[in-house]
Amino acid sequence: MDTKVTNRRNTLKVLMFPWLAYGHIYPFLDLAKKLADRGFSIRVCSTVISRETIQREIPEKYSASIKIVELRLPKLPEIPPNCRTTKDLPPDVDSIVLKALKLSKPNFAKILETLKPDLVIYDLLLQWAEGVAKEHQVQAIKFVAMGAAVFSYFFNSIRKPEVEFPFPDIYPGKIELARLSELIAKNAKEREADDVDPFAKGNLQVMLMSTSRTIESKYIDFLSELSNWKVIPVGLPIKNRVTDGANEVELIDWLGKKDESSTVFVSFGSEYFLSKEDREEIAFGLELSNVNFVWVVRFPEGEEQNLEDALPKGFLERIGERGRVLDKFAPQSRILNHSSTGGFISPCGWSNVIDCLDFGVPIIALPMHLDQPMNARLMIELGVAAEIVRDDDGKIHRGEIAETLEGVMTGKTGENLRAKVRDVSKNLKSTGGEEMDAAAKQLIQLYKSIEKSYKHFSGGENYEIKLKRCRLY
Repeated sequence: MDTKVTNRRNTLKVLMFPWLAYGHIYPFLDLAKKLADRGFSIRVCSTVISRETIQREIPEKYSASIKIVELRLPKLPEIPPNCRTTKDLPPDVDSIVLKALKLSKPNFAKILETLKPDLVIYDLLLQWAEGVAKEHQVQAIKFVAMGAAVFSYFFNSIRKPEVEFPFPDIYPGKIELARLSELIAKNAKEREADDVDPFAKGNLQVMLMSTSRTIESKYIDFLSELSNWKVIPVGLPIKNRVTDGANEVELIDWLGKKDESSTVFVSFGSEYFLSKEDREEIAFGLELSNVNFVWVVRFPEGEEQNLEDALPKGFLERIGERGRVLDKFAPQSRILNHSSTGGFISPCGWSNVIDCLDFGVPIIALPMHLDQPMNARLMIELGVAAEIVRDDDGKIHRGEIAETLEGVMTGKTGENLRAKVRDVSKNLKSTGGEEMDAAAKQLIQLYKSIEKSYKHFSGGENYEIKLKRCRLY
């Protein structure tokens, strides 16, 4: 028999099932690559909405160890037939997509029957996948694509409200608490009778988390104690230092003419859109600061505007060569990795926080909603961020934006932030491999403990070979 075929057949097989947004897909694929590097065979569950994103993020070197398995979704009128990513979806349809995924349970079951994986790693938002896996005698582990600080706060508030949250420095403000309460109430109202609680204990008291003890040790420990789960940090996802594309050359050349750490990158992600009022305040704040900048201005699908009309009158002419405003694609990794970039105005979604820590760029936090305010406070606590403070009504002002920008980009505050974030980035890179080694060992040990009782019935020799094929056995 062909040795390669035999070895491939006896590798520990993992089926991964991420939620469809890029901020969830990317941590899953980073984990997939790290597990593949350690001898695991990975299959990633994809849908028509996420296929292109997943395909783009799997390098050729992983073509044998990481493969895509398509999960067919039922047709729903609210989901456009030509939808290829969550960016193509109309606003506020997450609940519809969740419904479509839940209706695809029979198709997910067929995938399990066909692949017969040893483990399923599923997204927190897709808790129902654990029940389907259990029906097929496959153990499943949740993977949380957010930080331990935020997750522990939500768990504390929803499941253990009688326990006082012990970290006041990252506690949400009054307006943020009101918004979170509205969101929790909205989700509770939309919950259907057969929806599975995302905080449910499940069959295994184990959770993988996209974080590191380097930045969240006390929050990981608190969450473990509070939930009675074993929380396994897998380290932070690492971005590829991509090469220039043809459409990036002019921008990268422009950045190359700026002084070191003199330029701020401004972006609010691909799925959040500024109000006209906020957009104008940011424009005037950038103008008043006299700081170089690259600003990505995005609009909802079907609501695109000409930049000259969307921005204050004469803004583009006044800023001249000091800034670049983009209305579509921005090579974020290239910009953050450039020596001229010295700060990132970010809402502080977890994926953007990770980017800043990876590339060693200070954060100028302007959180909008959900987990972003607490992520921002976590980064301030870590010493790698400054926040643009809102007024008592939650509004932002150009003067505050300009003052914060000047402090970070030209003052002593900025020097301290850059030194600290580079130190944290260095520590994360030096410990990331160790954390992932430990996580892989724990997954193998978990499989070993589950399968040991079945060893006599399933064939002991094959079981031992599977474990040895994973290089940390």
